[in-house]
Amino acid sequence: MTAQEQADLAVAELRSTWAGEPDGVWTAPGRVNLIGEHVDYNGGRCLPMALTRVTAAAVRRRDDDRVRISSSDPDAEPFEGTLADLGPGEVSGWAGYAAGTLWALQQAGVDVPGLDVSVSSDVPLGAGLSSSASLEAAVALSAAELAGRNDAAELRHLLIQAAIRAENEVVGAGTGGMDQTVALLAEEGSALLIHTRDFRTEPVQLGLAEAGLELMVIDTRVKHTLADGQYAKRRADCDEAARQLGLEWLSDATPADVDRLSDPRLQARTRHVVTENQRVDEVVELVRAGRVAEIGPLLDGSHTSLRDDYEVSAVELDVVVEAARAAGALGARMTGGGFGGSAIALIRAADAEAVGAAVVAACRERELTLPGILTVTSGPAARRLS
Repeated sequence: MTAQEQADLAVAELRSTWAGEPDGVWTAPGRVNLIGEHVDYNGGRCLPMALTRVTAAAVRRRDDDRVRISSSDPDAEPFEGTLADLGPGEVSGWAGYAAGTLWALQQAGVDVPGLDVSVSSDVPLGAGLSSSASLEAAVALSAAELAGRNDAAELRHLLIQAAIRAENEVVGAGTGGMDQTVALLAEEGSALLIHTRDFRTEPVQLGLAEAGLELMVIDTRVKHTLADGQYAKRRADCDEAARQLGLEWLSDATPADVDRLSDPRLQARTRHVVTENQRVDEVVELVRAGRVAEIGPLLDGSHTSLRDDYEVSAVELDVVVEAARAAGALGARMTGGGFGGSAIALIRAADAEAVGAAVVAACRERELTLPGILTVTSGPAARRLS
């Protein structure tokens, strides 16, 4: 579905639920992370790209302090409250991502008005493709612009921090900021190298089509949630490892530091962070040298590390990754927070049908949920459509 089609659905939702016409429609993309997993909250480097799948927000400014939020998803309960009712402990469920973003913008000094917000999205929920950051970014940009903020680059960085704060403090998911950054700063046709310590970004042209390659996303349809405790446990492990090593950021650790830790679990978590940052650097170097077809083993290494050292994979992810490789993928790995969600596979364009069929067959043989399969291209950052 196109961004405009999602926008039309959001407008229809606003009309039917809140009986009004929007002042505008904003969209923000989901994302897939090529490499650099679970390093964003450790001050590391990651290489995500925005998708062409988006969340659209149709938004109307109100003359009072009411905030009403709805979704075209029939399972998403609408939210109604006031601008004072949006902070930590006030909103639960899916609406917390949107309401929390409005709260964080107020905390940052943005004069957020009362709003009617209706959203529609084709970013799969719980698939590791950052549906939450897509929602946050669309709502953040719409609210800021309707509040009269149009200070371009400065505004985007403020919105990123507000979205991060919403997810950390209102939803309680403990995000590191990669997803929100790419949703608001992506460049169409490129991946985005993010230095998460200071949020410097650099576009990296992938050149997949020129090399006859495609990036396949395999949605296991096993939903995950980052607020279920496992994500927080991994962050706590990393924080403790950094404390024991006397480091501000675990990404400053070296291979020798891994051996300094006595706890095998903390050793494993630190080893993942150290080696994943190395893999990101190697992927960027190969891609910039026009050798994108050679990054497959680095994707494979990332999956092994996430499975064994970080322990965030799942049976379904392991099965689809192995099946894709066996069918000719140049490399494959889980992507996103883990415990379900999606995997990615770097494939030759000519092999797409065969790889997809092999993945489905492997899941059927293991009596697993049949996955959704799509090839993806790099889309633009959050923007106003109308």
